Amino acid sequence: MAGDTYPMVRVAAVQAASVFLDREATTAKACRLIEEAAAQGARFIVFPEGFIPGHCYWYHHHVATGPKAMALANALFRNSVEIPGPEVAALCEAAGRSGATVVMGLCEKNPGTLGTMWNTQLFLGPDGGIIGKHRKLMPTVGERLVHAPGFGDSFGAFPTPFGPASALICGENTNPLAMFALMAEGTRIHAMAWPAYLGPQARPLREFVTIQSMAFAKMGAAFVVSACGALDEGTLDTLEVPPEHAERLRKPENTGGSMIVGPDGQVLAGPLEGVEGIVVADCDIGAVINRKMQQDLVGHYNRPDVFQLTVNRGAPALYTVRQHEAAPVPSLPAVPPTLGIAPPAPRLPAPEAP
Repeated sequence: MAGDTYPMVRVAAVQAASVFLDREATTAKACRLIEEAAAQGARFIVFPEGFIPGHCYWYHHHVATGPKAMALANALFRNSVEIPGPEVAALCEAAGRSGATVVMGLCEKNPGTLGTMWNTQLFLGPDGGIIGKHRKLMPTVGERLVHAPGFGDSFGAFPTPFGPASALICGENTNPLAMFALMAEGTRIHAMAWPAYLGPQARPLREFVTIQSMAFAKMGAAFVVSACGALDEGTLDTLEVPPEHAERLRKPENTGGSMIVGPDGQVLAGPLEGVEGIVVADCDIGAVINRKMQQDLVGHYNRPDVFQLTVNRGAPALYTVRQHEAAPVPSLPAVPPTLGIAPPAPRLPAPEAP
């Protein structure tokens, strides 16, 4: 039957360890992984949370204001990414060579500044350009010590060759209002970015990722690509993880969990345990229709007369400069002729003396 057609796209979730707190080396690794995923046919590639230059895991293991944590936080800032900047230029070139849309997790700082960072997902287009970025709206646990919260100006779905796509970072994927807003913007592919683990004593991240990925896919009638980080010995050594923590984290079942889920909630690929690898799956965008014919939570299966959501797409101004303007010189008002005041009589010349 004739009618509209929708693309088939191969997506990839990259599960890899950063070259921990080394911006340049991790960027080079990211470029290699983009090309590796593209060589497998992927045209939508998602990376873990804070992949460049690494995630702030140390708050799970060290006192926040102690010398070890402070030294690592300092190193994180020194290795954070400026947008635009040389690392972003290299990533754009890799995306352009590969003809792929890339969602890269990174720690961002404003160019030329010292002290403030954001937990960011950067969208790169297949033409080698920047599509946009999402800054995590609410940093989680230890992240609050190094990351500022994002605002509405970096929230929302982005245009891609496959239709609207969206992204959220770790715990954001449990925020029902953020999820609903992205669904309302028609997201077809949702990128979830995760660290390698949630904490040394927490349950395996894989369980958490599975629940959230399936929930978003089912409710949003969208494909979900969840990319988790991985741990290597270099990261554990730099972190100086206590032996009892390191022993647990070295077990593959306790880290990782990258996966891909279809709009009906079915797992298409993964989850991948705590090793480096790339999870791929073919996604028929037209399959979204079947799910939405049953329940379209942002369409026919809702009640806008009862439920409404408003999103503020602005960002507050912390510092505003206004130029000084000279005060205007006051002028006397003219007397309107309609007031009925007679003009003064003409002065007559004085009479001459006899």
